[in-house]
Order: sequence, then structure tokens, then C-alpha cells
Amino acid sequence: MLRLSGSNLSGHEVVRCIRQGWSVTLDQAQREKVAQARELVVQLISKGQPVYGINTGFGMLADTSISADNVAELQRNLILSHSCGVGKPFSEEIVKAMMILRANALMKGHSGIRPEVIELLVELVNKNVTPLIPSQGSVGASGDLVPLAHMSSVLLGEGEAFYEGQLYQGAEALRRAGLAPVVLQAKEGLALINGTQAMTAQGVLALYDGDNLLKTADVSSSLTLEALCGIPDAFDERVHALRSHPGQVATAAELRRLLAGSELVYSTEHGRVQDAYSLRCIPQVHGASKDAYCYVEAVLNREINSVTDNPILFPADGEVISAGNFHGQPVALALDFLGIALSEIGNITERRIERLVNPQLSGLPPFLSEASGLNSGYMIIQYTAAALASENKVLSHPASVDSIPTSANQEDHVSMGSISARKVLSILANVQNIVAIEIICACQALEFRDRRKLAPATQAVYDLVRAHIPPLKQDRFLEPEIKVARDLVVSGKVLEAVEDTIGSTK
Repeated sequence: MLRLSGSNLSGHEVVRCIRQGWSVTLDQAQREKVAQARELVVQLISKGQPVYGINTGFGMLADTSISADNVAELQRNLILSHSCGVGKPFSEEIVKAMMILRANALMKGHSGIRPEVIELLVELVNKNVTPLIPSQGSVGASGDLVPLAHMSSVLLGEGEAFYEGQLYQGAEALRRAGLAPVVLQAKEGLALINGTQAMTAQGVLALYDGDNLLKTADVSSSLTLEALCGIPDAFDERVHALRSHPGQVATAAELRRLLAGSELVYSTEHGRVQDAYSLRCIPQVHGASKDAYCYVEAVLNREINSVTDNPILFPADGEVISAGNFHGQPVALALDFLGIALSEIGNITERRIERLVNPQLSGLPPFLSEASGLNSGYMIIQYTAAALASENKVLSHPASVDSIPTSANQEDHVSMGSISARKVLSILANVQNIVAIEIICACQALEFRDRRKLAPATQAVYDLVRAHIPPLKQDRFLEPEIKVARDLVVSGKVLEAVEDTIGSTK
């Protein structure tokens, strides 16, 4: 069970909740604080005091007064008018993460929403009612208004949602799940859609799978080091202690652990003084990406336990303040950084693939084929990796450096964080494929080495791969094999093979 209190929630918990089917519940003590904030909204309305989004219009229309009789209609109109997204729908995982994260933020007790509305939101998660949310339309400034409006429309019985694999109108999806729509009251529509949860939901999923990918890249590079009889001196603990970046030190230690017992790297006459950068600098490059990852993780874990709507209520003081916590700049910058960090893993991995297939660099048969010429072997699989690495260079251009005014120039600086988020997931998928291709090529290269000299950890990965992909004897249709290798990477089975042999990373 995942209990939401507005505090101490981690992104990894959210992903595990979704993928392992945990139920979601609300912390009862915190529920009382939510109710107290709601009471403040009621008091403000009774006094007739103008408060943004409660009894005024939105954006440039903030100076337009709304009568007490119309405040509920105002909130419904807000959700309907903002449900104008386009493009491919978000995945079920992203939508569920959005709902969990929005509910957690609302549980902070500073948004003025009734507890029962939050309860309905988490019941959508528990009963697998998944709103259909287009992925495009947010500029990430006054929150992820458009995607969160699509999410919220289903609470009203509007919009569309999936239930048991079928797409229904919102009201019908709720009925089939045994739920009833809600009639929003003052401030509640604004509380639901003023937040950064669309970009942050994508970010926590990218972090979860990125963690696995960064660790797997260490494994795939170890396979390559053995296949190319790399020089292990570059991973000496004394070298990395002199620079002391945490990711670099940790990566060098992990390479030493993965390669322990390898006679291909530790008991070989190398015939050269040093290796190319793509081998020698693995700790520096992988490690820098890991340090970036840790920064992004800290940013997102702060964000998912923050109040990100407007205006913000302070029930203990009886005050309400209009500010800008909905602005997505912290998340936008972080996700751009994560995209760059993952892209660099793809860059260096593609260069190792090139060293594996190029006979002038590897000393192995051309393109790892025993009968090259008649067979192209793994010549073109490197093209695929190169294409993905090159695409990532375009995707890594930061979205957060852009801005465009909205709402008649009232919202005159925006974060574009939703675009940063969508890009990082594309980069992640590309790098997963690149790492899978390195594993394929490294295992094929090991067909030309004495595999009795492999380290126990890499032997376990080689055996796992060969249980699914046979050695390449002659040209064959390769696309399915990349899918298989990618599945081994994404599912964590590559890491499991290592951990079952030598234990998990400390």
C-alpha cells in the first residue's frame, strides 16, 4: 500500500506502486489538514473577499469578479476549457503517476480542495480507470494545465478514460468502476490543474528506468573491455581517489568488481600503453552521468512533496497568497540535464560498438563475422546505434531555454518542462537500444576469445544472452534480436544475472 501524506514520497515508490499494483490510500491525520484548508476557502467566499481563482477569472481575467452563485460553474468551465491537448496519449504508467503525484501534492493541505475529491482521484488509480490524456499542450508554467485538465475531466464524468482495456466516455468509465462523478466547488478545479505533475510523472519514470540503464551500461562496457582485452590500469582505485567525483569513483569500483577474475583483462599482454577514451574513460563519462542523475533525483523528490498550485492557502494564519509555485523551471532544467546525461551514455557506448566491429581497431574479424565479405555480420547494427546516438544529440537540445508568452502576456515566461520530459523518455528509449546493441556485439566478439577466461559476472551475462540469442554464424534477420536484447536490459535481467553471481552494487 502507498499512503499519501504530502511528505516523504519518493519517485521510485511511485513507480513500484504502479508496476507492482499497490493500492493507494490517504493519510488520515493529514486529511484533517486538507479539510482545514477547505474551511478557509468557505470563509473567504462568505466574506466576499476577492481571491484569485476562487471568485475571480483566470490568467489575464484575474480582475474579473465571479459571483458566489457562479463559483462552482467557474471551476467546471475551467476544466472543460483547458482540456484541449493534442498528440499521442500518455501511457497508462504516466497517467497513473500523474494522479498519484497530484493527490500527494494536494494532501499537503494548502490547496483548499475537499478530501473526497482527492479520494476519488486515488480511486481512479486503485480501480484502473485511466484518463486519456494527450501528451502535447502544456508549456509548463502555470502548471501542466492542459494534461491535468484532461485528467480532472474524468472526475466530472467528462472526457475519456480506459477501463479494463476499453476506452469509454468519462461518466461510463466511472460507472463501470463503481464510482460516481464529483461536482467541483470553489477553488477545486484550479487546485487540480495548477501543478507540475505531468512533467514530473514522466521524470520519475525516466529516473527509475534510467537507474537500471546506468548500471547496465557498466555491465555492457565490461563485456566490451573483455572482448577487446582492455587495460585495467585505468580503473585503479588510486587514480580516481585523486579526482573524487562520486560517480567516477563508484563507476571505477564497479568495473573492478565486474571484471574481477577476468584473465582477458588482468592476465593478458596488451601490446599497447593505453586504450582509447571510450574504454579508458568509462569511469569519467559514466560517472558524470551518474552524478547528474543524483542531482535530478533530488530535484524530483523535492518536487513531488511540494505545493505547486496557486493561490496557496495558509489555514493556520487565515491567509491566502497568490504566487508562482506552479512554474516548472526546476523540473524543466533537471529533465534537460537528465536527457543530456543519458545521451552521453549512448554516445560513448556507440563508440565502443564501433571498436568492436571495426577490424582495424579490434583485431577481430571484420564486423564480427567469420565469413565476412559474403556476410556483412554486424556492420549495419552499428549504423542503428549511430543513428540513435545522433538523434539523441538533437533531442538533447534543452527545451528549458525556450519561452513563449501565454494568456495575453500575463504568463510571459514559461518553462517548457513538459517538452523536456517527453524528450528525456525518447532519449532513454534510444540509449536502451544502444546498450542492447553493445551487449549483442560484445557477446559476438567473445566468440573469438577464450571464454574460459571471462570474469564470473560477465560470464553470467554472456550465458543469459546466449540462452536467447545464438552466435552469429551467417547473416540473418537481426531486428528481433535487438528487441530481445533490449528486453533483457529494460526488464533488469542483465543486472539480475550479475547480482545473482557477485551480489548487488553497494
